[in-house]
Amino acid sequence: MEKTGSVNPSFWHRKKVYLTGHTGFKGSWLSLWLQSMGAEVKGYALDPPTEPALFEVAKIADFVETEIGDIRDLDKLTQSIQTFNPDVLLHLAAQSVVLKSYVDPIETYSTNVMGTANVLQACRKLPNLKAIVSVTTDKCYENREWVWSYRENEPLGGRDPYSSSKACAELVTSSFRDSFFADPQGPQVATARAGNVIGGGDWTENGLIADIIRAFGQAKPVIVRNPLAIRPWQHVLEPLSGYLMLAEALYADGAQYAQAWNFGPREEDCKPVNWILDRMVNLWGDGAYWALDQDANPHEARLLKLDSSKAATYLGWTPQWRLEPALHNVVHWYREWHAGADMTQHCLNDIAAYTNFKAS
Repeated sequence: MEKTGSVNPSFWHRKKVYLTGHTGFKGSWLSLWLQSMGAEVKGYALDPPTEPALFEVAKIADFVETEIGDIRDLDKLTQSIQTFNPDVLLHLAAQSVVLKSYVDPIETYSTNVMGTANVLQACRKLPNLKAIVSVTTDKCYENREWVWSYRENEPLGGRDPYSSSKACAELVTSSFRDSFFADPQGPQVATARAGNVIGGGDWTENGLIADIIRAFGQAKPVIVRNPLAIRPWQHVLEPLSGYLMLAEALYADGAQYAQAWNFGPREEDCKPVNWILDRMVNLWGDGAYWALDQDANPHEARLLKLDSSKAATYLGWTPQWRLEPALHNVVHWYREWHAGADMTQHCLNDIAAYTNFKAS
């Protein structure tokens, strides 16, 4: 496969794509992107996890066949996938909030571990399926709080239940790949590990950008747990482009891409939380400010960076939007939403701007 460094829209035209977690933040953006390229998309997920939700704000159900269901329901999930008979499957459904994993660890493990096993089990012996991308997280690595960026061959681990569950999901996927998807002519399975995504339409509970926007909208201070924590920040379209390019590679060239892949930002865009806050305060204006949370909070990693050189070398994927303009984009998105703009079209315009930027 020729490495073009961008998503190939002609590949996705008329492809049947099954997408778990399409009612979530990343899933909604991905649904719109796939639809804009002419893919036939079916989504399977729980009801939108927040109110408001990008799924509803951008009217995703108008464009994507939607089935409300739980990936822990193996029988229903299997019937849904097998009836649709996809060419490509992208698995994004997850319990994705670190703090929630402390509140309900069993739900976190059952969704992220057994849910992933169910998705892979349901994908066995499908006649047309050629590519499966299972999305995990940058937090699946055994975090040593060091300054170096993690590579795909680093040990997996996780102190909090969320991170641990995603490391388990990586192991489950690896086992299924070796046990049931080893046929080079059959479906090929890869995992994708992205950084901390930001973007318009994110109202995730205890998510930094969502907390900032909620507080600014109510003229309240943003209460921050770990202002010095360093994260690999990136606009949501960055990892989504990686997932799509990885799926294209799996479909075209198969087994050589059936492994784990990092999709993180540039080194210089790994910034502390307070850097993000200060810039968001300046961009928003209107007296916005933030304050330190005085309560005790569960452990969260303080330093985490990803090495994406493998994706650059073998997929041609590199991050395109720098963090500062990405923050401008985010603030503009929420300003437009507050003004009552057509957010479906606004999202499509952002996708077009991103893809045109990559092509330039």
